This record gives sequence, structure tokens and C-alpha cells, in this order.
Amino acid sequence: MKNVVVLFAGGAGKRMNTVSRPKQFLELQGKPIIIYTLELFDTHPDVDGIVVACIESWIPFLKKQIKKFEITKVVEIVPGGNTGQESIYHGLMAAKKHFPDTACVMIHDGVRPLITQQTITDNIRTVHEKGNCITCVPATETFVVCKENGTLDIPSRADSLIARAPQSFIMSDICAAHEKARTEGRNDFIDSCTMMSYYGYKLHTIIGPMENIKITTPTDFFIFRAMVEVHENQQIFGF
Repeated sequence: MKNVVVLFAGGAGKRMNTVSRPKQFLELQGKPIIIYTLELFDTHPDVDGIVVACIESWIPFLKKQIKKFEITKVVEIVPGGNTGQESIYHGLMAAKKHFPDTACVMIHDGVRPLITQQTITDNIRTVHEKGNCITCVPATETFVVCKENGTLDIPSRADSLIARAPQSFIMSDICAAHEKARTEGRNDFIDSCTMMSYYGYKLHTIIGPMENIKITTPTDFFIFRAMVEVHENQQIFGF
């Protein structure tokens, strides 16, 4: 069975407060964040292809970087949309041209470069064995849910997970949900698992690494830099 990644990198990164370039193109050691992310999927043996939804004006730059860093599995780059939901839809429509309805589609953020090869493997296996799958991490703090009547609901931390990415689906399921949302004029879903839950699809979970953060603020970038240094030290010194 085929496995494709839809990587969305359509955001301008306003919370990062960068002037010269969007957050996904910020560089660490001469390599843009999005290339770190792409490399994880490009080198995974079970990933058959990658589609990127990118800010349209930055597509030429991205193409140059993909060539420079020898990323080989990108089958198409499409312009992003006005929202994350729309960018993902553009990516899915491109993926459908290259892969069958039975394919596993892993939807991932271009600025989430700290997943592991095992996380990708777990997503692929779960989708093919059980169905749609969300990468999560355990909740380390208590959630407080504010209800409309002013009361508070505090779920058990032991029963709480935080949804991250990849969020992985059967191609036909996620495309059907997007088409339904477009028919209904719904363009405000915060992420794919929220949409799929809203339309009644059963979702399974896998647990990913705690460091699987989305780089949206300067603090996140500093954490990313530290983690890259840790990984390099592990390779060089064995710890």
C-alpha cells in the first residue's frame, strides 16, 4: 500500500516576528527548517511521495533548496491557501493525482521537524491496520475546559492527550471530509483531526516524542536548535 505526505508550509509566521522570511524558511546551520522536516520523510523507506503546499511567492526558493539538499520524493509543490485548512486541501487534491484512494496520507507541519522515524512508521502501520490515526503526546499539565454556562470542566490528566502531527488518514476519508466541509462553507477547522472527529470518523492514536513541537515562536526555535545539537552530540560522542 502507498504512503504519501502532505506537508503544509503556507503560513507567514507572524508570531515569530521575523521580517525577512517566513518561519519555515528560517535557517539553522545553513539549512531551512522545512528541509529538516522534509529530510525525515524523504529518508524513510516506506514514504512513497511528498506534496508540499507552500506560500506561492516562496515556491521558487523552496525548489532550489530541495535540489540543493537532494530531497528526492517531492512529487509536487502547490500554492497554499488563505487558511491552514485550505492549504491542506490544495495538498490533498495534488496527492490524489499521484496516489490511490487507499493510500495513507500523513498531514504534517513544515515547521515540525523533531519527529522521529519511528513516529512515521507507527503512523503508517496504524492507518493500514486500524484506520485514521493521530500522533499525540501525554498531557503533562491539567486542562481546564470553560463551558458556555460559566462552569469549568477539568478532565483527568491520565485520560488526556495532546494532539500533534503527523495526523494520518486513509486518502478517501480525509478527502471526503474536506469536500463536505467545503460544501457546508466550513473553513474554520483548527486541524485535520478536529474536522474528522466533527464528521464522525473514528480516530486512533499513537504516542510520539515529547520534543515534537511546532516552531511558532522564538522560544520554539531555541529549543529546536538545542535538540539539533543534542542529536549531533549523540552521533559524535555516543551520548
